[in-house]
This record gives sequence, structure tokens and C-alpha cells, in this order.
Amino acid sequence: MRLEGRVAVVTGSSRGIGKAIALTLAKEGAAVVVNGRNLESVKEVVAEIKSLGGRALPVKADVSDSREVSKLVEQTLDSFHKIDILVNNAGIIRLVPSLEVPEAEWEDIIDINLKGQFLCCQAVAGHMIAREQGKIVNIASIGGHVGSPGLAAYSAGKGGTLQLTKVLAAEWGKYNITVNTVSPGLTMTAMMEVLIKERPDFIDGMDRIPLRRLARPEDVANAVLFLVSAEADYITGQEIIVDGGTTIIHPRLIRPTG
Repeated sequence: MRLEGRVAVVTGSSRGIGKAIALTLAKEGAAVVVNGRNLESVKEVVAEIKSLGGRALPVKADVSDSREVSKLVEQTLDSFHKIDILVNNAGIIRLVPSLEVPEAEWEDIIDINLKGQFLCCQAVAGHMIAREQGKIVNIASIGGHVGSPGLAAYSAGKGGTLQLTKVLAAEWGKYNITVNTVSPGLTMTAMMEVLIKERPDFIDGMDRIPLRRLARPEDVANAVLFLVSAEADYITGQEIIVDGGTTIIHPRLIRPTG
């Protein structure tokens, strides 16, 4: 129970990686605010946490809208009176060739994936600064490191997350607030299943992943748990890449080994 007595807000936690993070933090004793744009899905995760004996609050909010982010923070403080942890997981992905990306789609992806993270960080910062403590984890992606055809807006946003994390860590460290990033590789979520249906070749070349499998949402959640625990009190502005080794070897140098 490493997070006993802590309050955590996890955005985009009604499914996939976000849900795994919410469940993991709850199992470690945190009261978790489950957030998403579909209230019914959010309530299902809250019910699952409560069935395990945990505490949870459902809050519907669009993180790309500053007014809704303010509402998310207000409801959290009204119910739990503090925020110790923020995990910015909300995000969307669309696979479209760069020449065909509509302006509205570019804005939608950047608004949720990058602006939304900034708005949430900004909204909780005043509270964390006043208490002189807090832990923030922004979820990025290996897409912020490598060029993935068809993911221009997504990769641009995730690259922005990496830099945003460093800036906020530098600014807020004096208030005992840590800001770090977790970057998943290919992870088997509902979002990934949609991508695979659209482009079956998306996960071709499993031999390019040294550990020879896609990540599980729990793999990412465990990295987040470490960063929000006391064990990571002296770590800030850093990134943990959870990709099974995908980014460590040039793809042309990988060969199947049987």
C-alpha cells in the first residue's frame, strides 16, 4: 500500500492504459479520480475499484477545455480535499497520411494530447505549490522519438509532451513537485485493436521488439506507480520508455532468432 492516503487524478482512465493506471494506484491505496468523456465507462471503472475495496470518484470532463479541467479539479477537491498525484493519460490517435490530415483533425489531436496535458498540469499546480508537494506523470509515446508514417499530429504532440515535462520539472522543482514522463511502445489496448483492423501490417515485424511481444497496459501502469511513489522522490524531468526495447536497436540490425 505505497500510496495509502494519497489522492490521484488519472485522465482518460475509462479504458486501456488509463484504466490500468487507475486500478494499479487504487490497489496501492490511493483514492482515484477516474476521468473520461463517456460517463458510463468512467462509472464502470469506479465500480471496479470500489469492488476491490478502494475509493474512487467518477468525473466526466474533456481535458482540451479549460473550463472542464477546472471542474475536474474542483470536484476532486470537494470530495477528497487534496490532489497528490496527477497522471495525464488522456489521448487520441488517428492514422492518416500527412498530406491528407485535415486542419480540424490536427487541432483535435494536439488539443487533447498536448494542450490537455498542459491545462491539467496548470490547473493542479496552484494547489500542489501551496502544499509544497506533488507528483505529475505525463504519458507520451515512443512516437515522440521515432518517425511513424501516418502519425504526424500524434507524434508531434507526444514530442511536445517530452519537452513540456522538462520545462515544468525545472519550474516546479523548488516546490517539491516532480514531473516525469512514461512513454509506452506498442500496447495492446482497444485503440491498438482499431489500428490493427485499419492497417493489419501495423504490428508486422514483431522480431523488431527485443522482448517479442506488445506491452500490456499493466506494464505501463507499473512504471507510473514507481514514479508517483516515494521511491522516486528524487527523480524529475525524466522519461521511462516502456517499449520492450523497441527503440534501442536499429530495425535493420534485428534478425529473428528462432
